[in-house]
Amino acid sequence: MAAGAKIIHLRNLLAERFPHPSCTTARRLITGLPFLDEPIGGGLPRAAITELISSRTSAGSASLIRALLHSAYRDNYFLALIDGRDSFDPCGLDNAWLQHLLWVRCSKASEAVKAADLLLRDGNFPLVIVDLVLNAPEELRKIPQTNWYRLQRLVEVLPTACLVLTRYEMVSSAQLKLVLDNSWDIQTFESEDALSRLRIVVKRSHLQSEVSRLRYLATARQGSQKSAVS
Repeated sequence: MAAGAKIIHLRNLLAERFPHPSCTTARRLITGLPFLDEPIGGGLPRAAITELISSRTSAGSASLIRALLHSAYRDNYFLALIDGRDSFDPCGLDNAWLQHLLWVRCSKASEAVKAADLLLRDGNFPLVIVDLVLNAPEELRKIPQTNWYRLQRLVEVLPTACLVLTRYEMVSSAQLKLVLDNSWDIQTFESEDALSRLRIVVKRSHLQSEVSRLRYLATARQGSQKSAVS
């Protein structure tokens, strides 16, 4: 089967297994995770790439993925996890959670980017996660920045939130850049409230800049109207 025919066949399978989400006007995907939603203004931005940088070892990125999978199950939507180093461990997760997951198992970062391209073109998933935390830096440096800008152009016309997990800052087209600022030990993982201890810091937000610009224009417009009345 030719490559083009294989892609069409795969898209048909995805459409059958993961029906298109209903259209939504919400600009953010609310995860229900306070440590994530609150710092970024209410949820992951749709139609945008969010880069979450996890530079420290044992920072909790795997626990975050599990929490997001539970959110997808709770709110009844599908989540695509593109696993850059085939490192995701589903053991211990409820089978009902896994029914809301498409797990794409990759061995190289380049495969993960190609998978993201395919799934974002398909447009079936409210949330697409690209996990590159365990990929080698030399692998990641080979990804052209043009690839990330292409993914941003794909997602910006969809009601999809795209979350890219990285070891260091590398996605220049990301509209929102976050840092997972934790360093956990065995005791932390064993505690019942470990997930609530995740600390996420906003490093850069083009979204916030846009909000500030709109507020400035609105304020300026109101000032002009008052001057005209006076």
